[in-house]
Amino acid sequence: MVVKVSNLVKRYGDLIALDHLSFSIKEGEIFGLLGPNGSGKTTAINCILALLKYDKGEIEVFGEPMTPESYHIKQDIGIVMQNVAVYNELTVYENIDYFCGLYIKDKALKKKYVEEAIEFVDLGEYRNFRPKKLSGGLLRRLNIACGIAHKPKLIILDEPTVAVDPQSRNRILEGIKELNSNGATVIYTSHYMEEVEQICSRIMIIDKGKAIATGTKEELKAMISLGEKITVESYDVSEQQLARLRELPNIVSVEYNEPLIVIKSSKGKNNLENVLEFIKKENIQFGKIYSELPTLNDVFLEITGKELRD
Repeated sequence: MVVKVSNLVKRYGDLIALDHLSFSIKEGEIFGLLGPNGSGKTTAINCILALLKYDKGEIEVFGEPMTPESYHIKQDIGIVMQNVAVYNELTVYENIDYFCGLYIKDKALKKKYVEEAIEFVDLGEYRNFRPKKLSGGLLRRLNIACGIAHKPKLIILDEPTVAVDPQSRNRILEGIKELNSNGATVIYTSHYMEEVEQICSRIMIIDKGKAIATGTKEELKAMISLGEKITVESYDVSEQQLARLRELPNIVSVEYNEPLIVIKSSKGKNNLENVLEFIKKENIQFGKIYSELPTLNDVFLEITGKELRD
């Protein structure tokens, strides 16, 4: 295992931030760590990095106990936190060179790694720019380059695509998959469910400091009661017909925001066929009709609840 967390407890006074949390991450995984605000994600990451003392439990990284003095372990870890952490007085090249130099002492090798990192995040034409001259997307890419230039075996990315444009987001996600294909194990946190669904091989949902669900996206979707969502485009439907539609087997809810009828069903066979048969029987005129399987966002909301978090 690259990371093994066993029975981890972290308290802040009377607040239990991590409540006997246990999980493991295998070599070569992109491991998604999801949870509402205040769920314990960042606390767990800081404990893994030995930046926080914890009250109980054990943490191993690369098969060894992780401690604040485990510098030989830390040199194989790359960290890209949510808040951009670069030096405004240094250029793009100088920033990457500085952070790479914290781990790589051989000057020739360091220069090679810095150039490869610049090419990796596609910042070649900005190498002499200072951070204040970069857009938000370019700044995020610089932040990533600083965290991965020394070619770590374990990379921790905490919401690396916050507030960036779609082009930069796509470039970052493609870069993460490339890092993984080159041998890096990745821990990835995000509030963008479609990103996690796109790149993560296994996912853990954490809430109130506990792991409440772990598995592949397919395994997580199998845990919830929600089935397919059927959307029908129609201007020709009455309240009485909507009421009768709600009485069909396995129908959880029916909402009509003209012209769309959105039908959510529980798991079961023939849900779409039953809706189509109903529409035909009721002589409802319709345009488009399509069916969608549950998304990771549906899983997240059903497991953690829909109330707002601070």
